[in-house]
Amino acid sequence: MEAQAAVATHPPVPDTIQQRAMACTSCHGVHGEGSAGSEGAPRLAGKPAGYLLEQLRYFQKGQRKHAAMEYVVRQLDLAYLRELAEYFSSQQVPYRPQPVPAVSAQTLQRGQRLVEHGDPGIGVPACTSCHGSRLTGVQPMMPGLMGLSYDYIATELTSWRTNTRAAKEPYCMGIVANRMRETDVAAVAAWLASREPPADMHPIPASAQTEPLPGWCVMGESGVDP
Repeated sequence: MEAQAAVATHPPVPDTIQQRAMACTSCHGVHGEGSAGSEGAPRLAGKPAGYLLEQLRYFQKGQRKHAAMEYVVRQLDLAYLRELAEYFSSQQVPYRPQPVPAVSAQTLQRGQRLVEHGDPGIGVPACTSCHGSRLTGVQPMMPGLMGLSYDYIATELTSWRTNTRAAKEPYCMGIVANRMRETDVAAVAAWLASREPPADMHPIPASAQTEPLPGWCVMGESGVDP
């Protein structure tokens, strides 16, 4: 009787992906839609599974610095991380408007130029050359930039510049971010965050990305099933 009462009082925890993802959704939203106004909890929904898995592994290895994320993933095995990555990649929920600080028209023009054309004079390629012509990402490893907040974009570019975020050598984004001026970081973040996301936010297939990556850009391995 006591055992039955204990079960009734404390029912077993359901073994579902939704339950396993609760450590993530408490910050990133029920479906990984992101936390409004928080640069530390970006949208996960719809991102390429390979990219999400790689980032989780970077947190485990300390290549990305974020105390809460490092703690959450520290003891998780690869299969568990892969399952989380594939779950959030499959989520499709509407984007919501993000606040953008007031900037000058000149700043927005600079941001648009960097995003769409880059700046050969300082060795910065266009964002579209890696993140896709629609900036919604490229399968299996390149995340989309549309729909991200100004604070998140600016914070992550700064993290690349200060080596608090790293990736597989030669750290492509670290190279790009360190060639940008601080004003360029603000300009790119403002222009991207002010854009209306397209109706189709799915990452484009790798075969649709016709613009070659810069020669010094190294892609990671997705680690997920095709």
